[in-house]
Amino acid sequence: MRIDPVHFLLVDDLEENLLALEGLLRRDGLVSLKARSGPDALELLLKHDVALALVDVQMPGMDGFELAEFMRGTERTRRVPIIFLTAGNADRQRRFRGYEAGAVDFLHKPLEPDILRSKADVFFELFRQRQEVARQRDELKLATEENVRLLKESRQYAEALEEADRRKDDFLAMLAHELRNPLAPVRNAVEILRQYGANEIAAGKAREIIARQVAHMARLVDDLLDVARIARGKVELRTERCDLTTVVRQTAEDYRPILTEAGVSLVVDVPAHPLSLTGDATRLAQVVGNLLHNAGKFTPRGGTVTVRAAADPANETAVVSVRDTGVGIDAAVLSRLFEPFSQAQQNLDRSKGGLGLGLALVRGLIELHGGSVTAESRGPQQGSTFTLRLPMATPTAKAKATDQDSEPVPSANSHGLRILVVEDNRDAAESLQMLLSMLGHRVDVAFDGSAGVAAAKKLRPDVLVSDLGLPGEMTGYAVAKAVRTDPSLARVYLISLSGYGHDDDRRRALDAGFNCHLVKPVDPADLEGVLAAVPRF
Repeated sequence: MRIDPVHFLLVDDLEENLLALEGLLRRDGLVSLKARSGPDALELLLKHDVALALVDVQMPGMDGFELAEFMRGTERTRRVPIIFLTAGNADRQRRFRGYEAGAVDFLHKPLEPDILRSKADVFFELFRQRQEVARQRDELKLATEENVRLLKESRQYAEALEEADRRKDDFLAMLAHELRNPLAPVRNAVEILRQYGANEIAAGKAREIIARQVAHMARLVDDLLDVARIARGKVELRTERCDLTTVVRQTAEDYRPILTEAGVSLVVDVPAHPLSLTGDATRLAQVVGNLLHNAGKFTPRGGTVTVRAAADPANETAVVSVRDTGVGIDAAVLSRLFEPFSQAQQNLDRSKGGLGLGLALVRGLIELHGGSVTAESRGPQQGSTFTLRLPMATPTAKAKATDQDSEPVPSANSHGLRILVVEDNRDAAESLQMLLSMLGHRVDVAFDGSAGVAAAKKLRPDVLVSDLGLPGEMTGYAVAKAVRTDPSLARVYLISLSGYGHDDDRRRALDAGFNCHLVKPVDPADLEGVLAAVPRF
């Protein structure tokens, strides 16, 4: 621990007296300050904190008593102990004046060195104690302030954890609600199909229900995955020069039947000319679709949703707004509207609730494009407006290269393929076998990787469709490797199936030897498109 030096003041008009006093009191840790007059002493006292002042009484100009009175009249020096030094016997009146001025003692010249040292040491030690007390006081103050800060932070963290835990519970409750909603009509539709003698009209309606609800569940899962990917920085945009006018117009028309069925009017106001920007058209359509879905969800029958697109030349941005005449947004909700799962709490008991993922995806995807999104509402029942701003493309902007060039060229004849399905989930395997058979293909099934490789060598299929997450050591990747290392199976077209649909998952499948990667649940139209692209030999 660093020990600060102790300063003491010597005041005498004779230099030899100052030197003598300094010599008597010299030791490590002590620093003497010498003054030959009262004004010089006061100047030193303004610069230094002193433990003791040894003052000669008889000095020309300002004597020792006057100096003491000045010291006692100043807040900075009023507590400095003073020992008067006098050459003669001070009478009673002079002693009284000295003590009245603040003196703690009188010492007579010639001075007794031991007495001087012992008296001075008392005040030096008191000063050091005061320094230590002050240091401890400052440390205690800092420690108290730090404890207060830590306590405040811990309370904030506790509140944040409590809020996160509450939102997690709300979200899980809403997730269960949202997943059960489509499962109920799917179960009903399955029962309709199971009933003996169900007529074709009922069966057709049941199939439509299943397809619609499965698509809804797939969207929920996709939204969950997208939010997680954005949070981890795992979303990669497939950017190219695209026309925002076309994206907005086509997306709006895709959502028009949904809004019309809900009794909500849709107004589309986009320019006749293109709004060119560099972006991922699919993701931008997803953003606009989420805003339209959100607007329709909270707009009652008879309401209106208006989507507009325009250029802002001043900021070189394209602006898209989606305005509704719906229930509006409370000011307290606006601040956290774009946070994942924030909507769950607000809508937990509402039939048109949601997971609170759509708007979080909007913000994440727009920020990946270098843009911004804002929300405005005058309050409950006053409608709301969501505004997107995206940087316009410069005339020299070029589309980012993608791996689409590696996609196979569609074949004119997509029927009559020999297909082997490798899938450990029997329901998934058999249902895919039925679907592909209905499309006119010859389909065989294997329920693990080893059986799949053996069947491929025996059947020599045109196409092998394999799940990646097969049990045991022979995973889908191992199946692909085994097929690719067998010259007799060189012409087999490999399609991977997985519940993981990130770009990294797709690249890993292609690197393993697959020609194409499809994400579960597979859209039959997408599957038909892939099979149509299989080369025929």
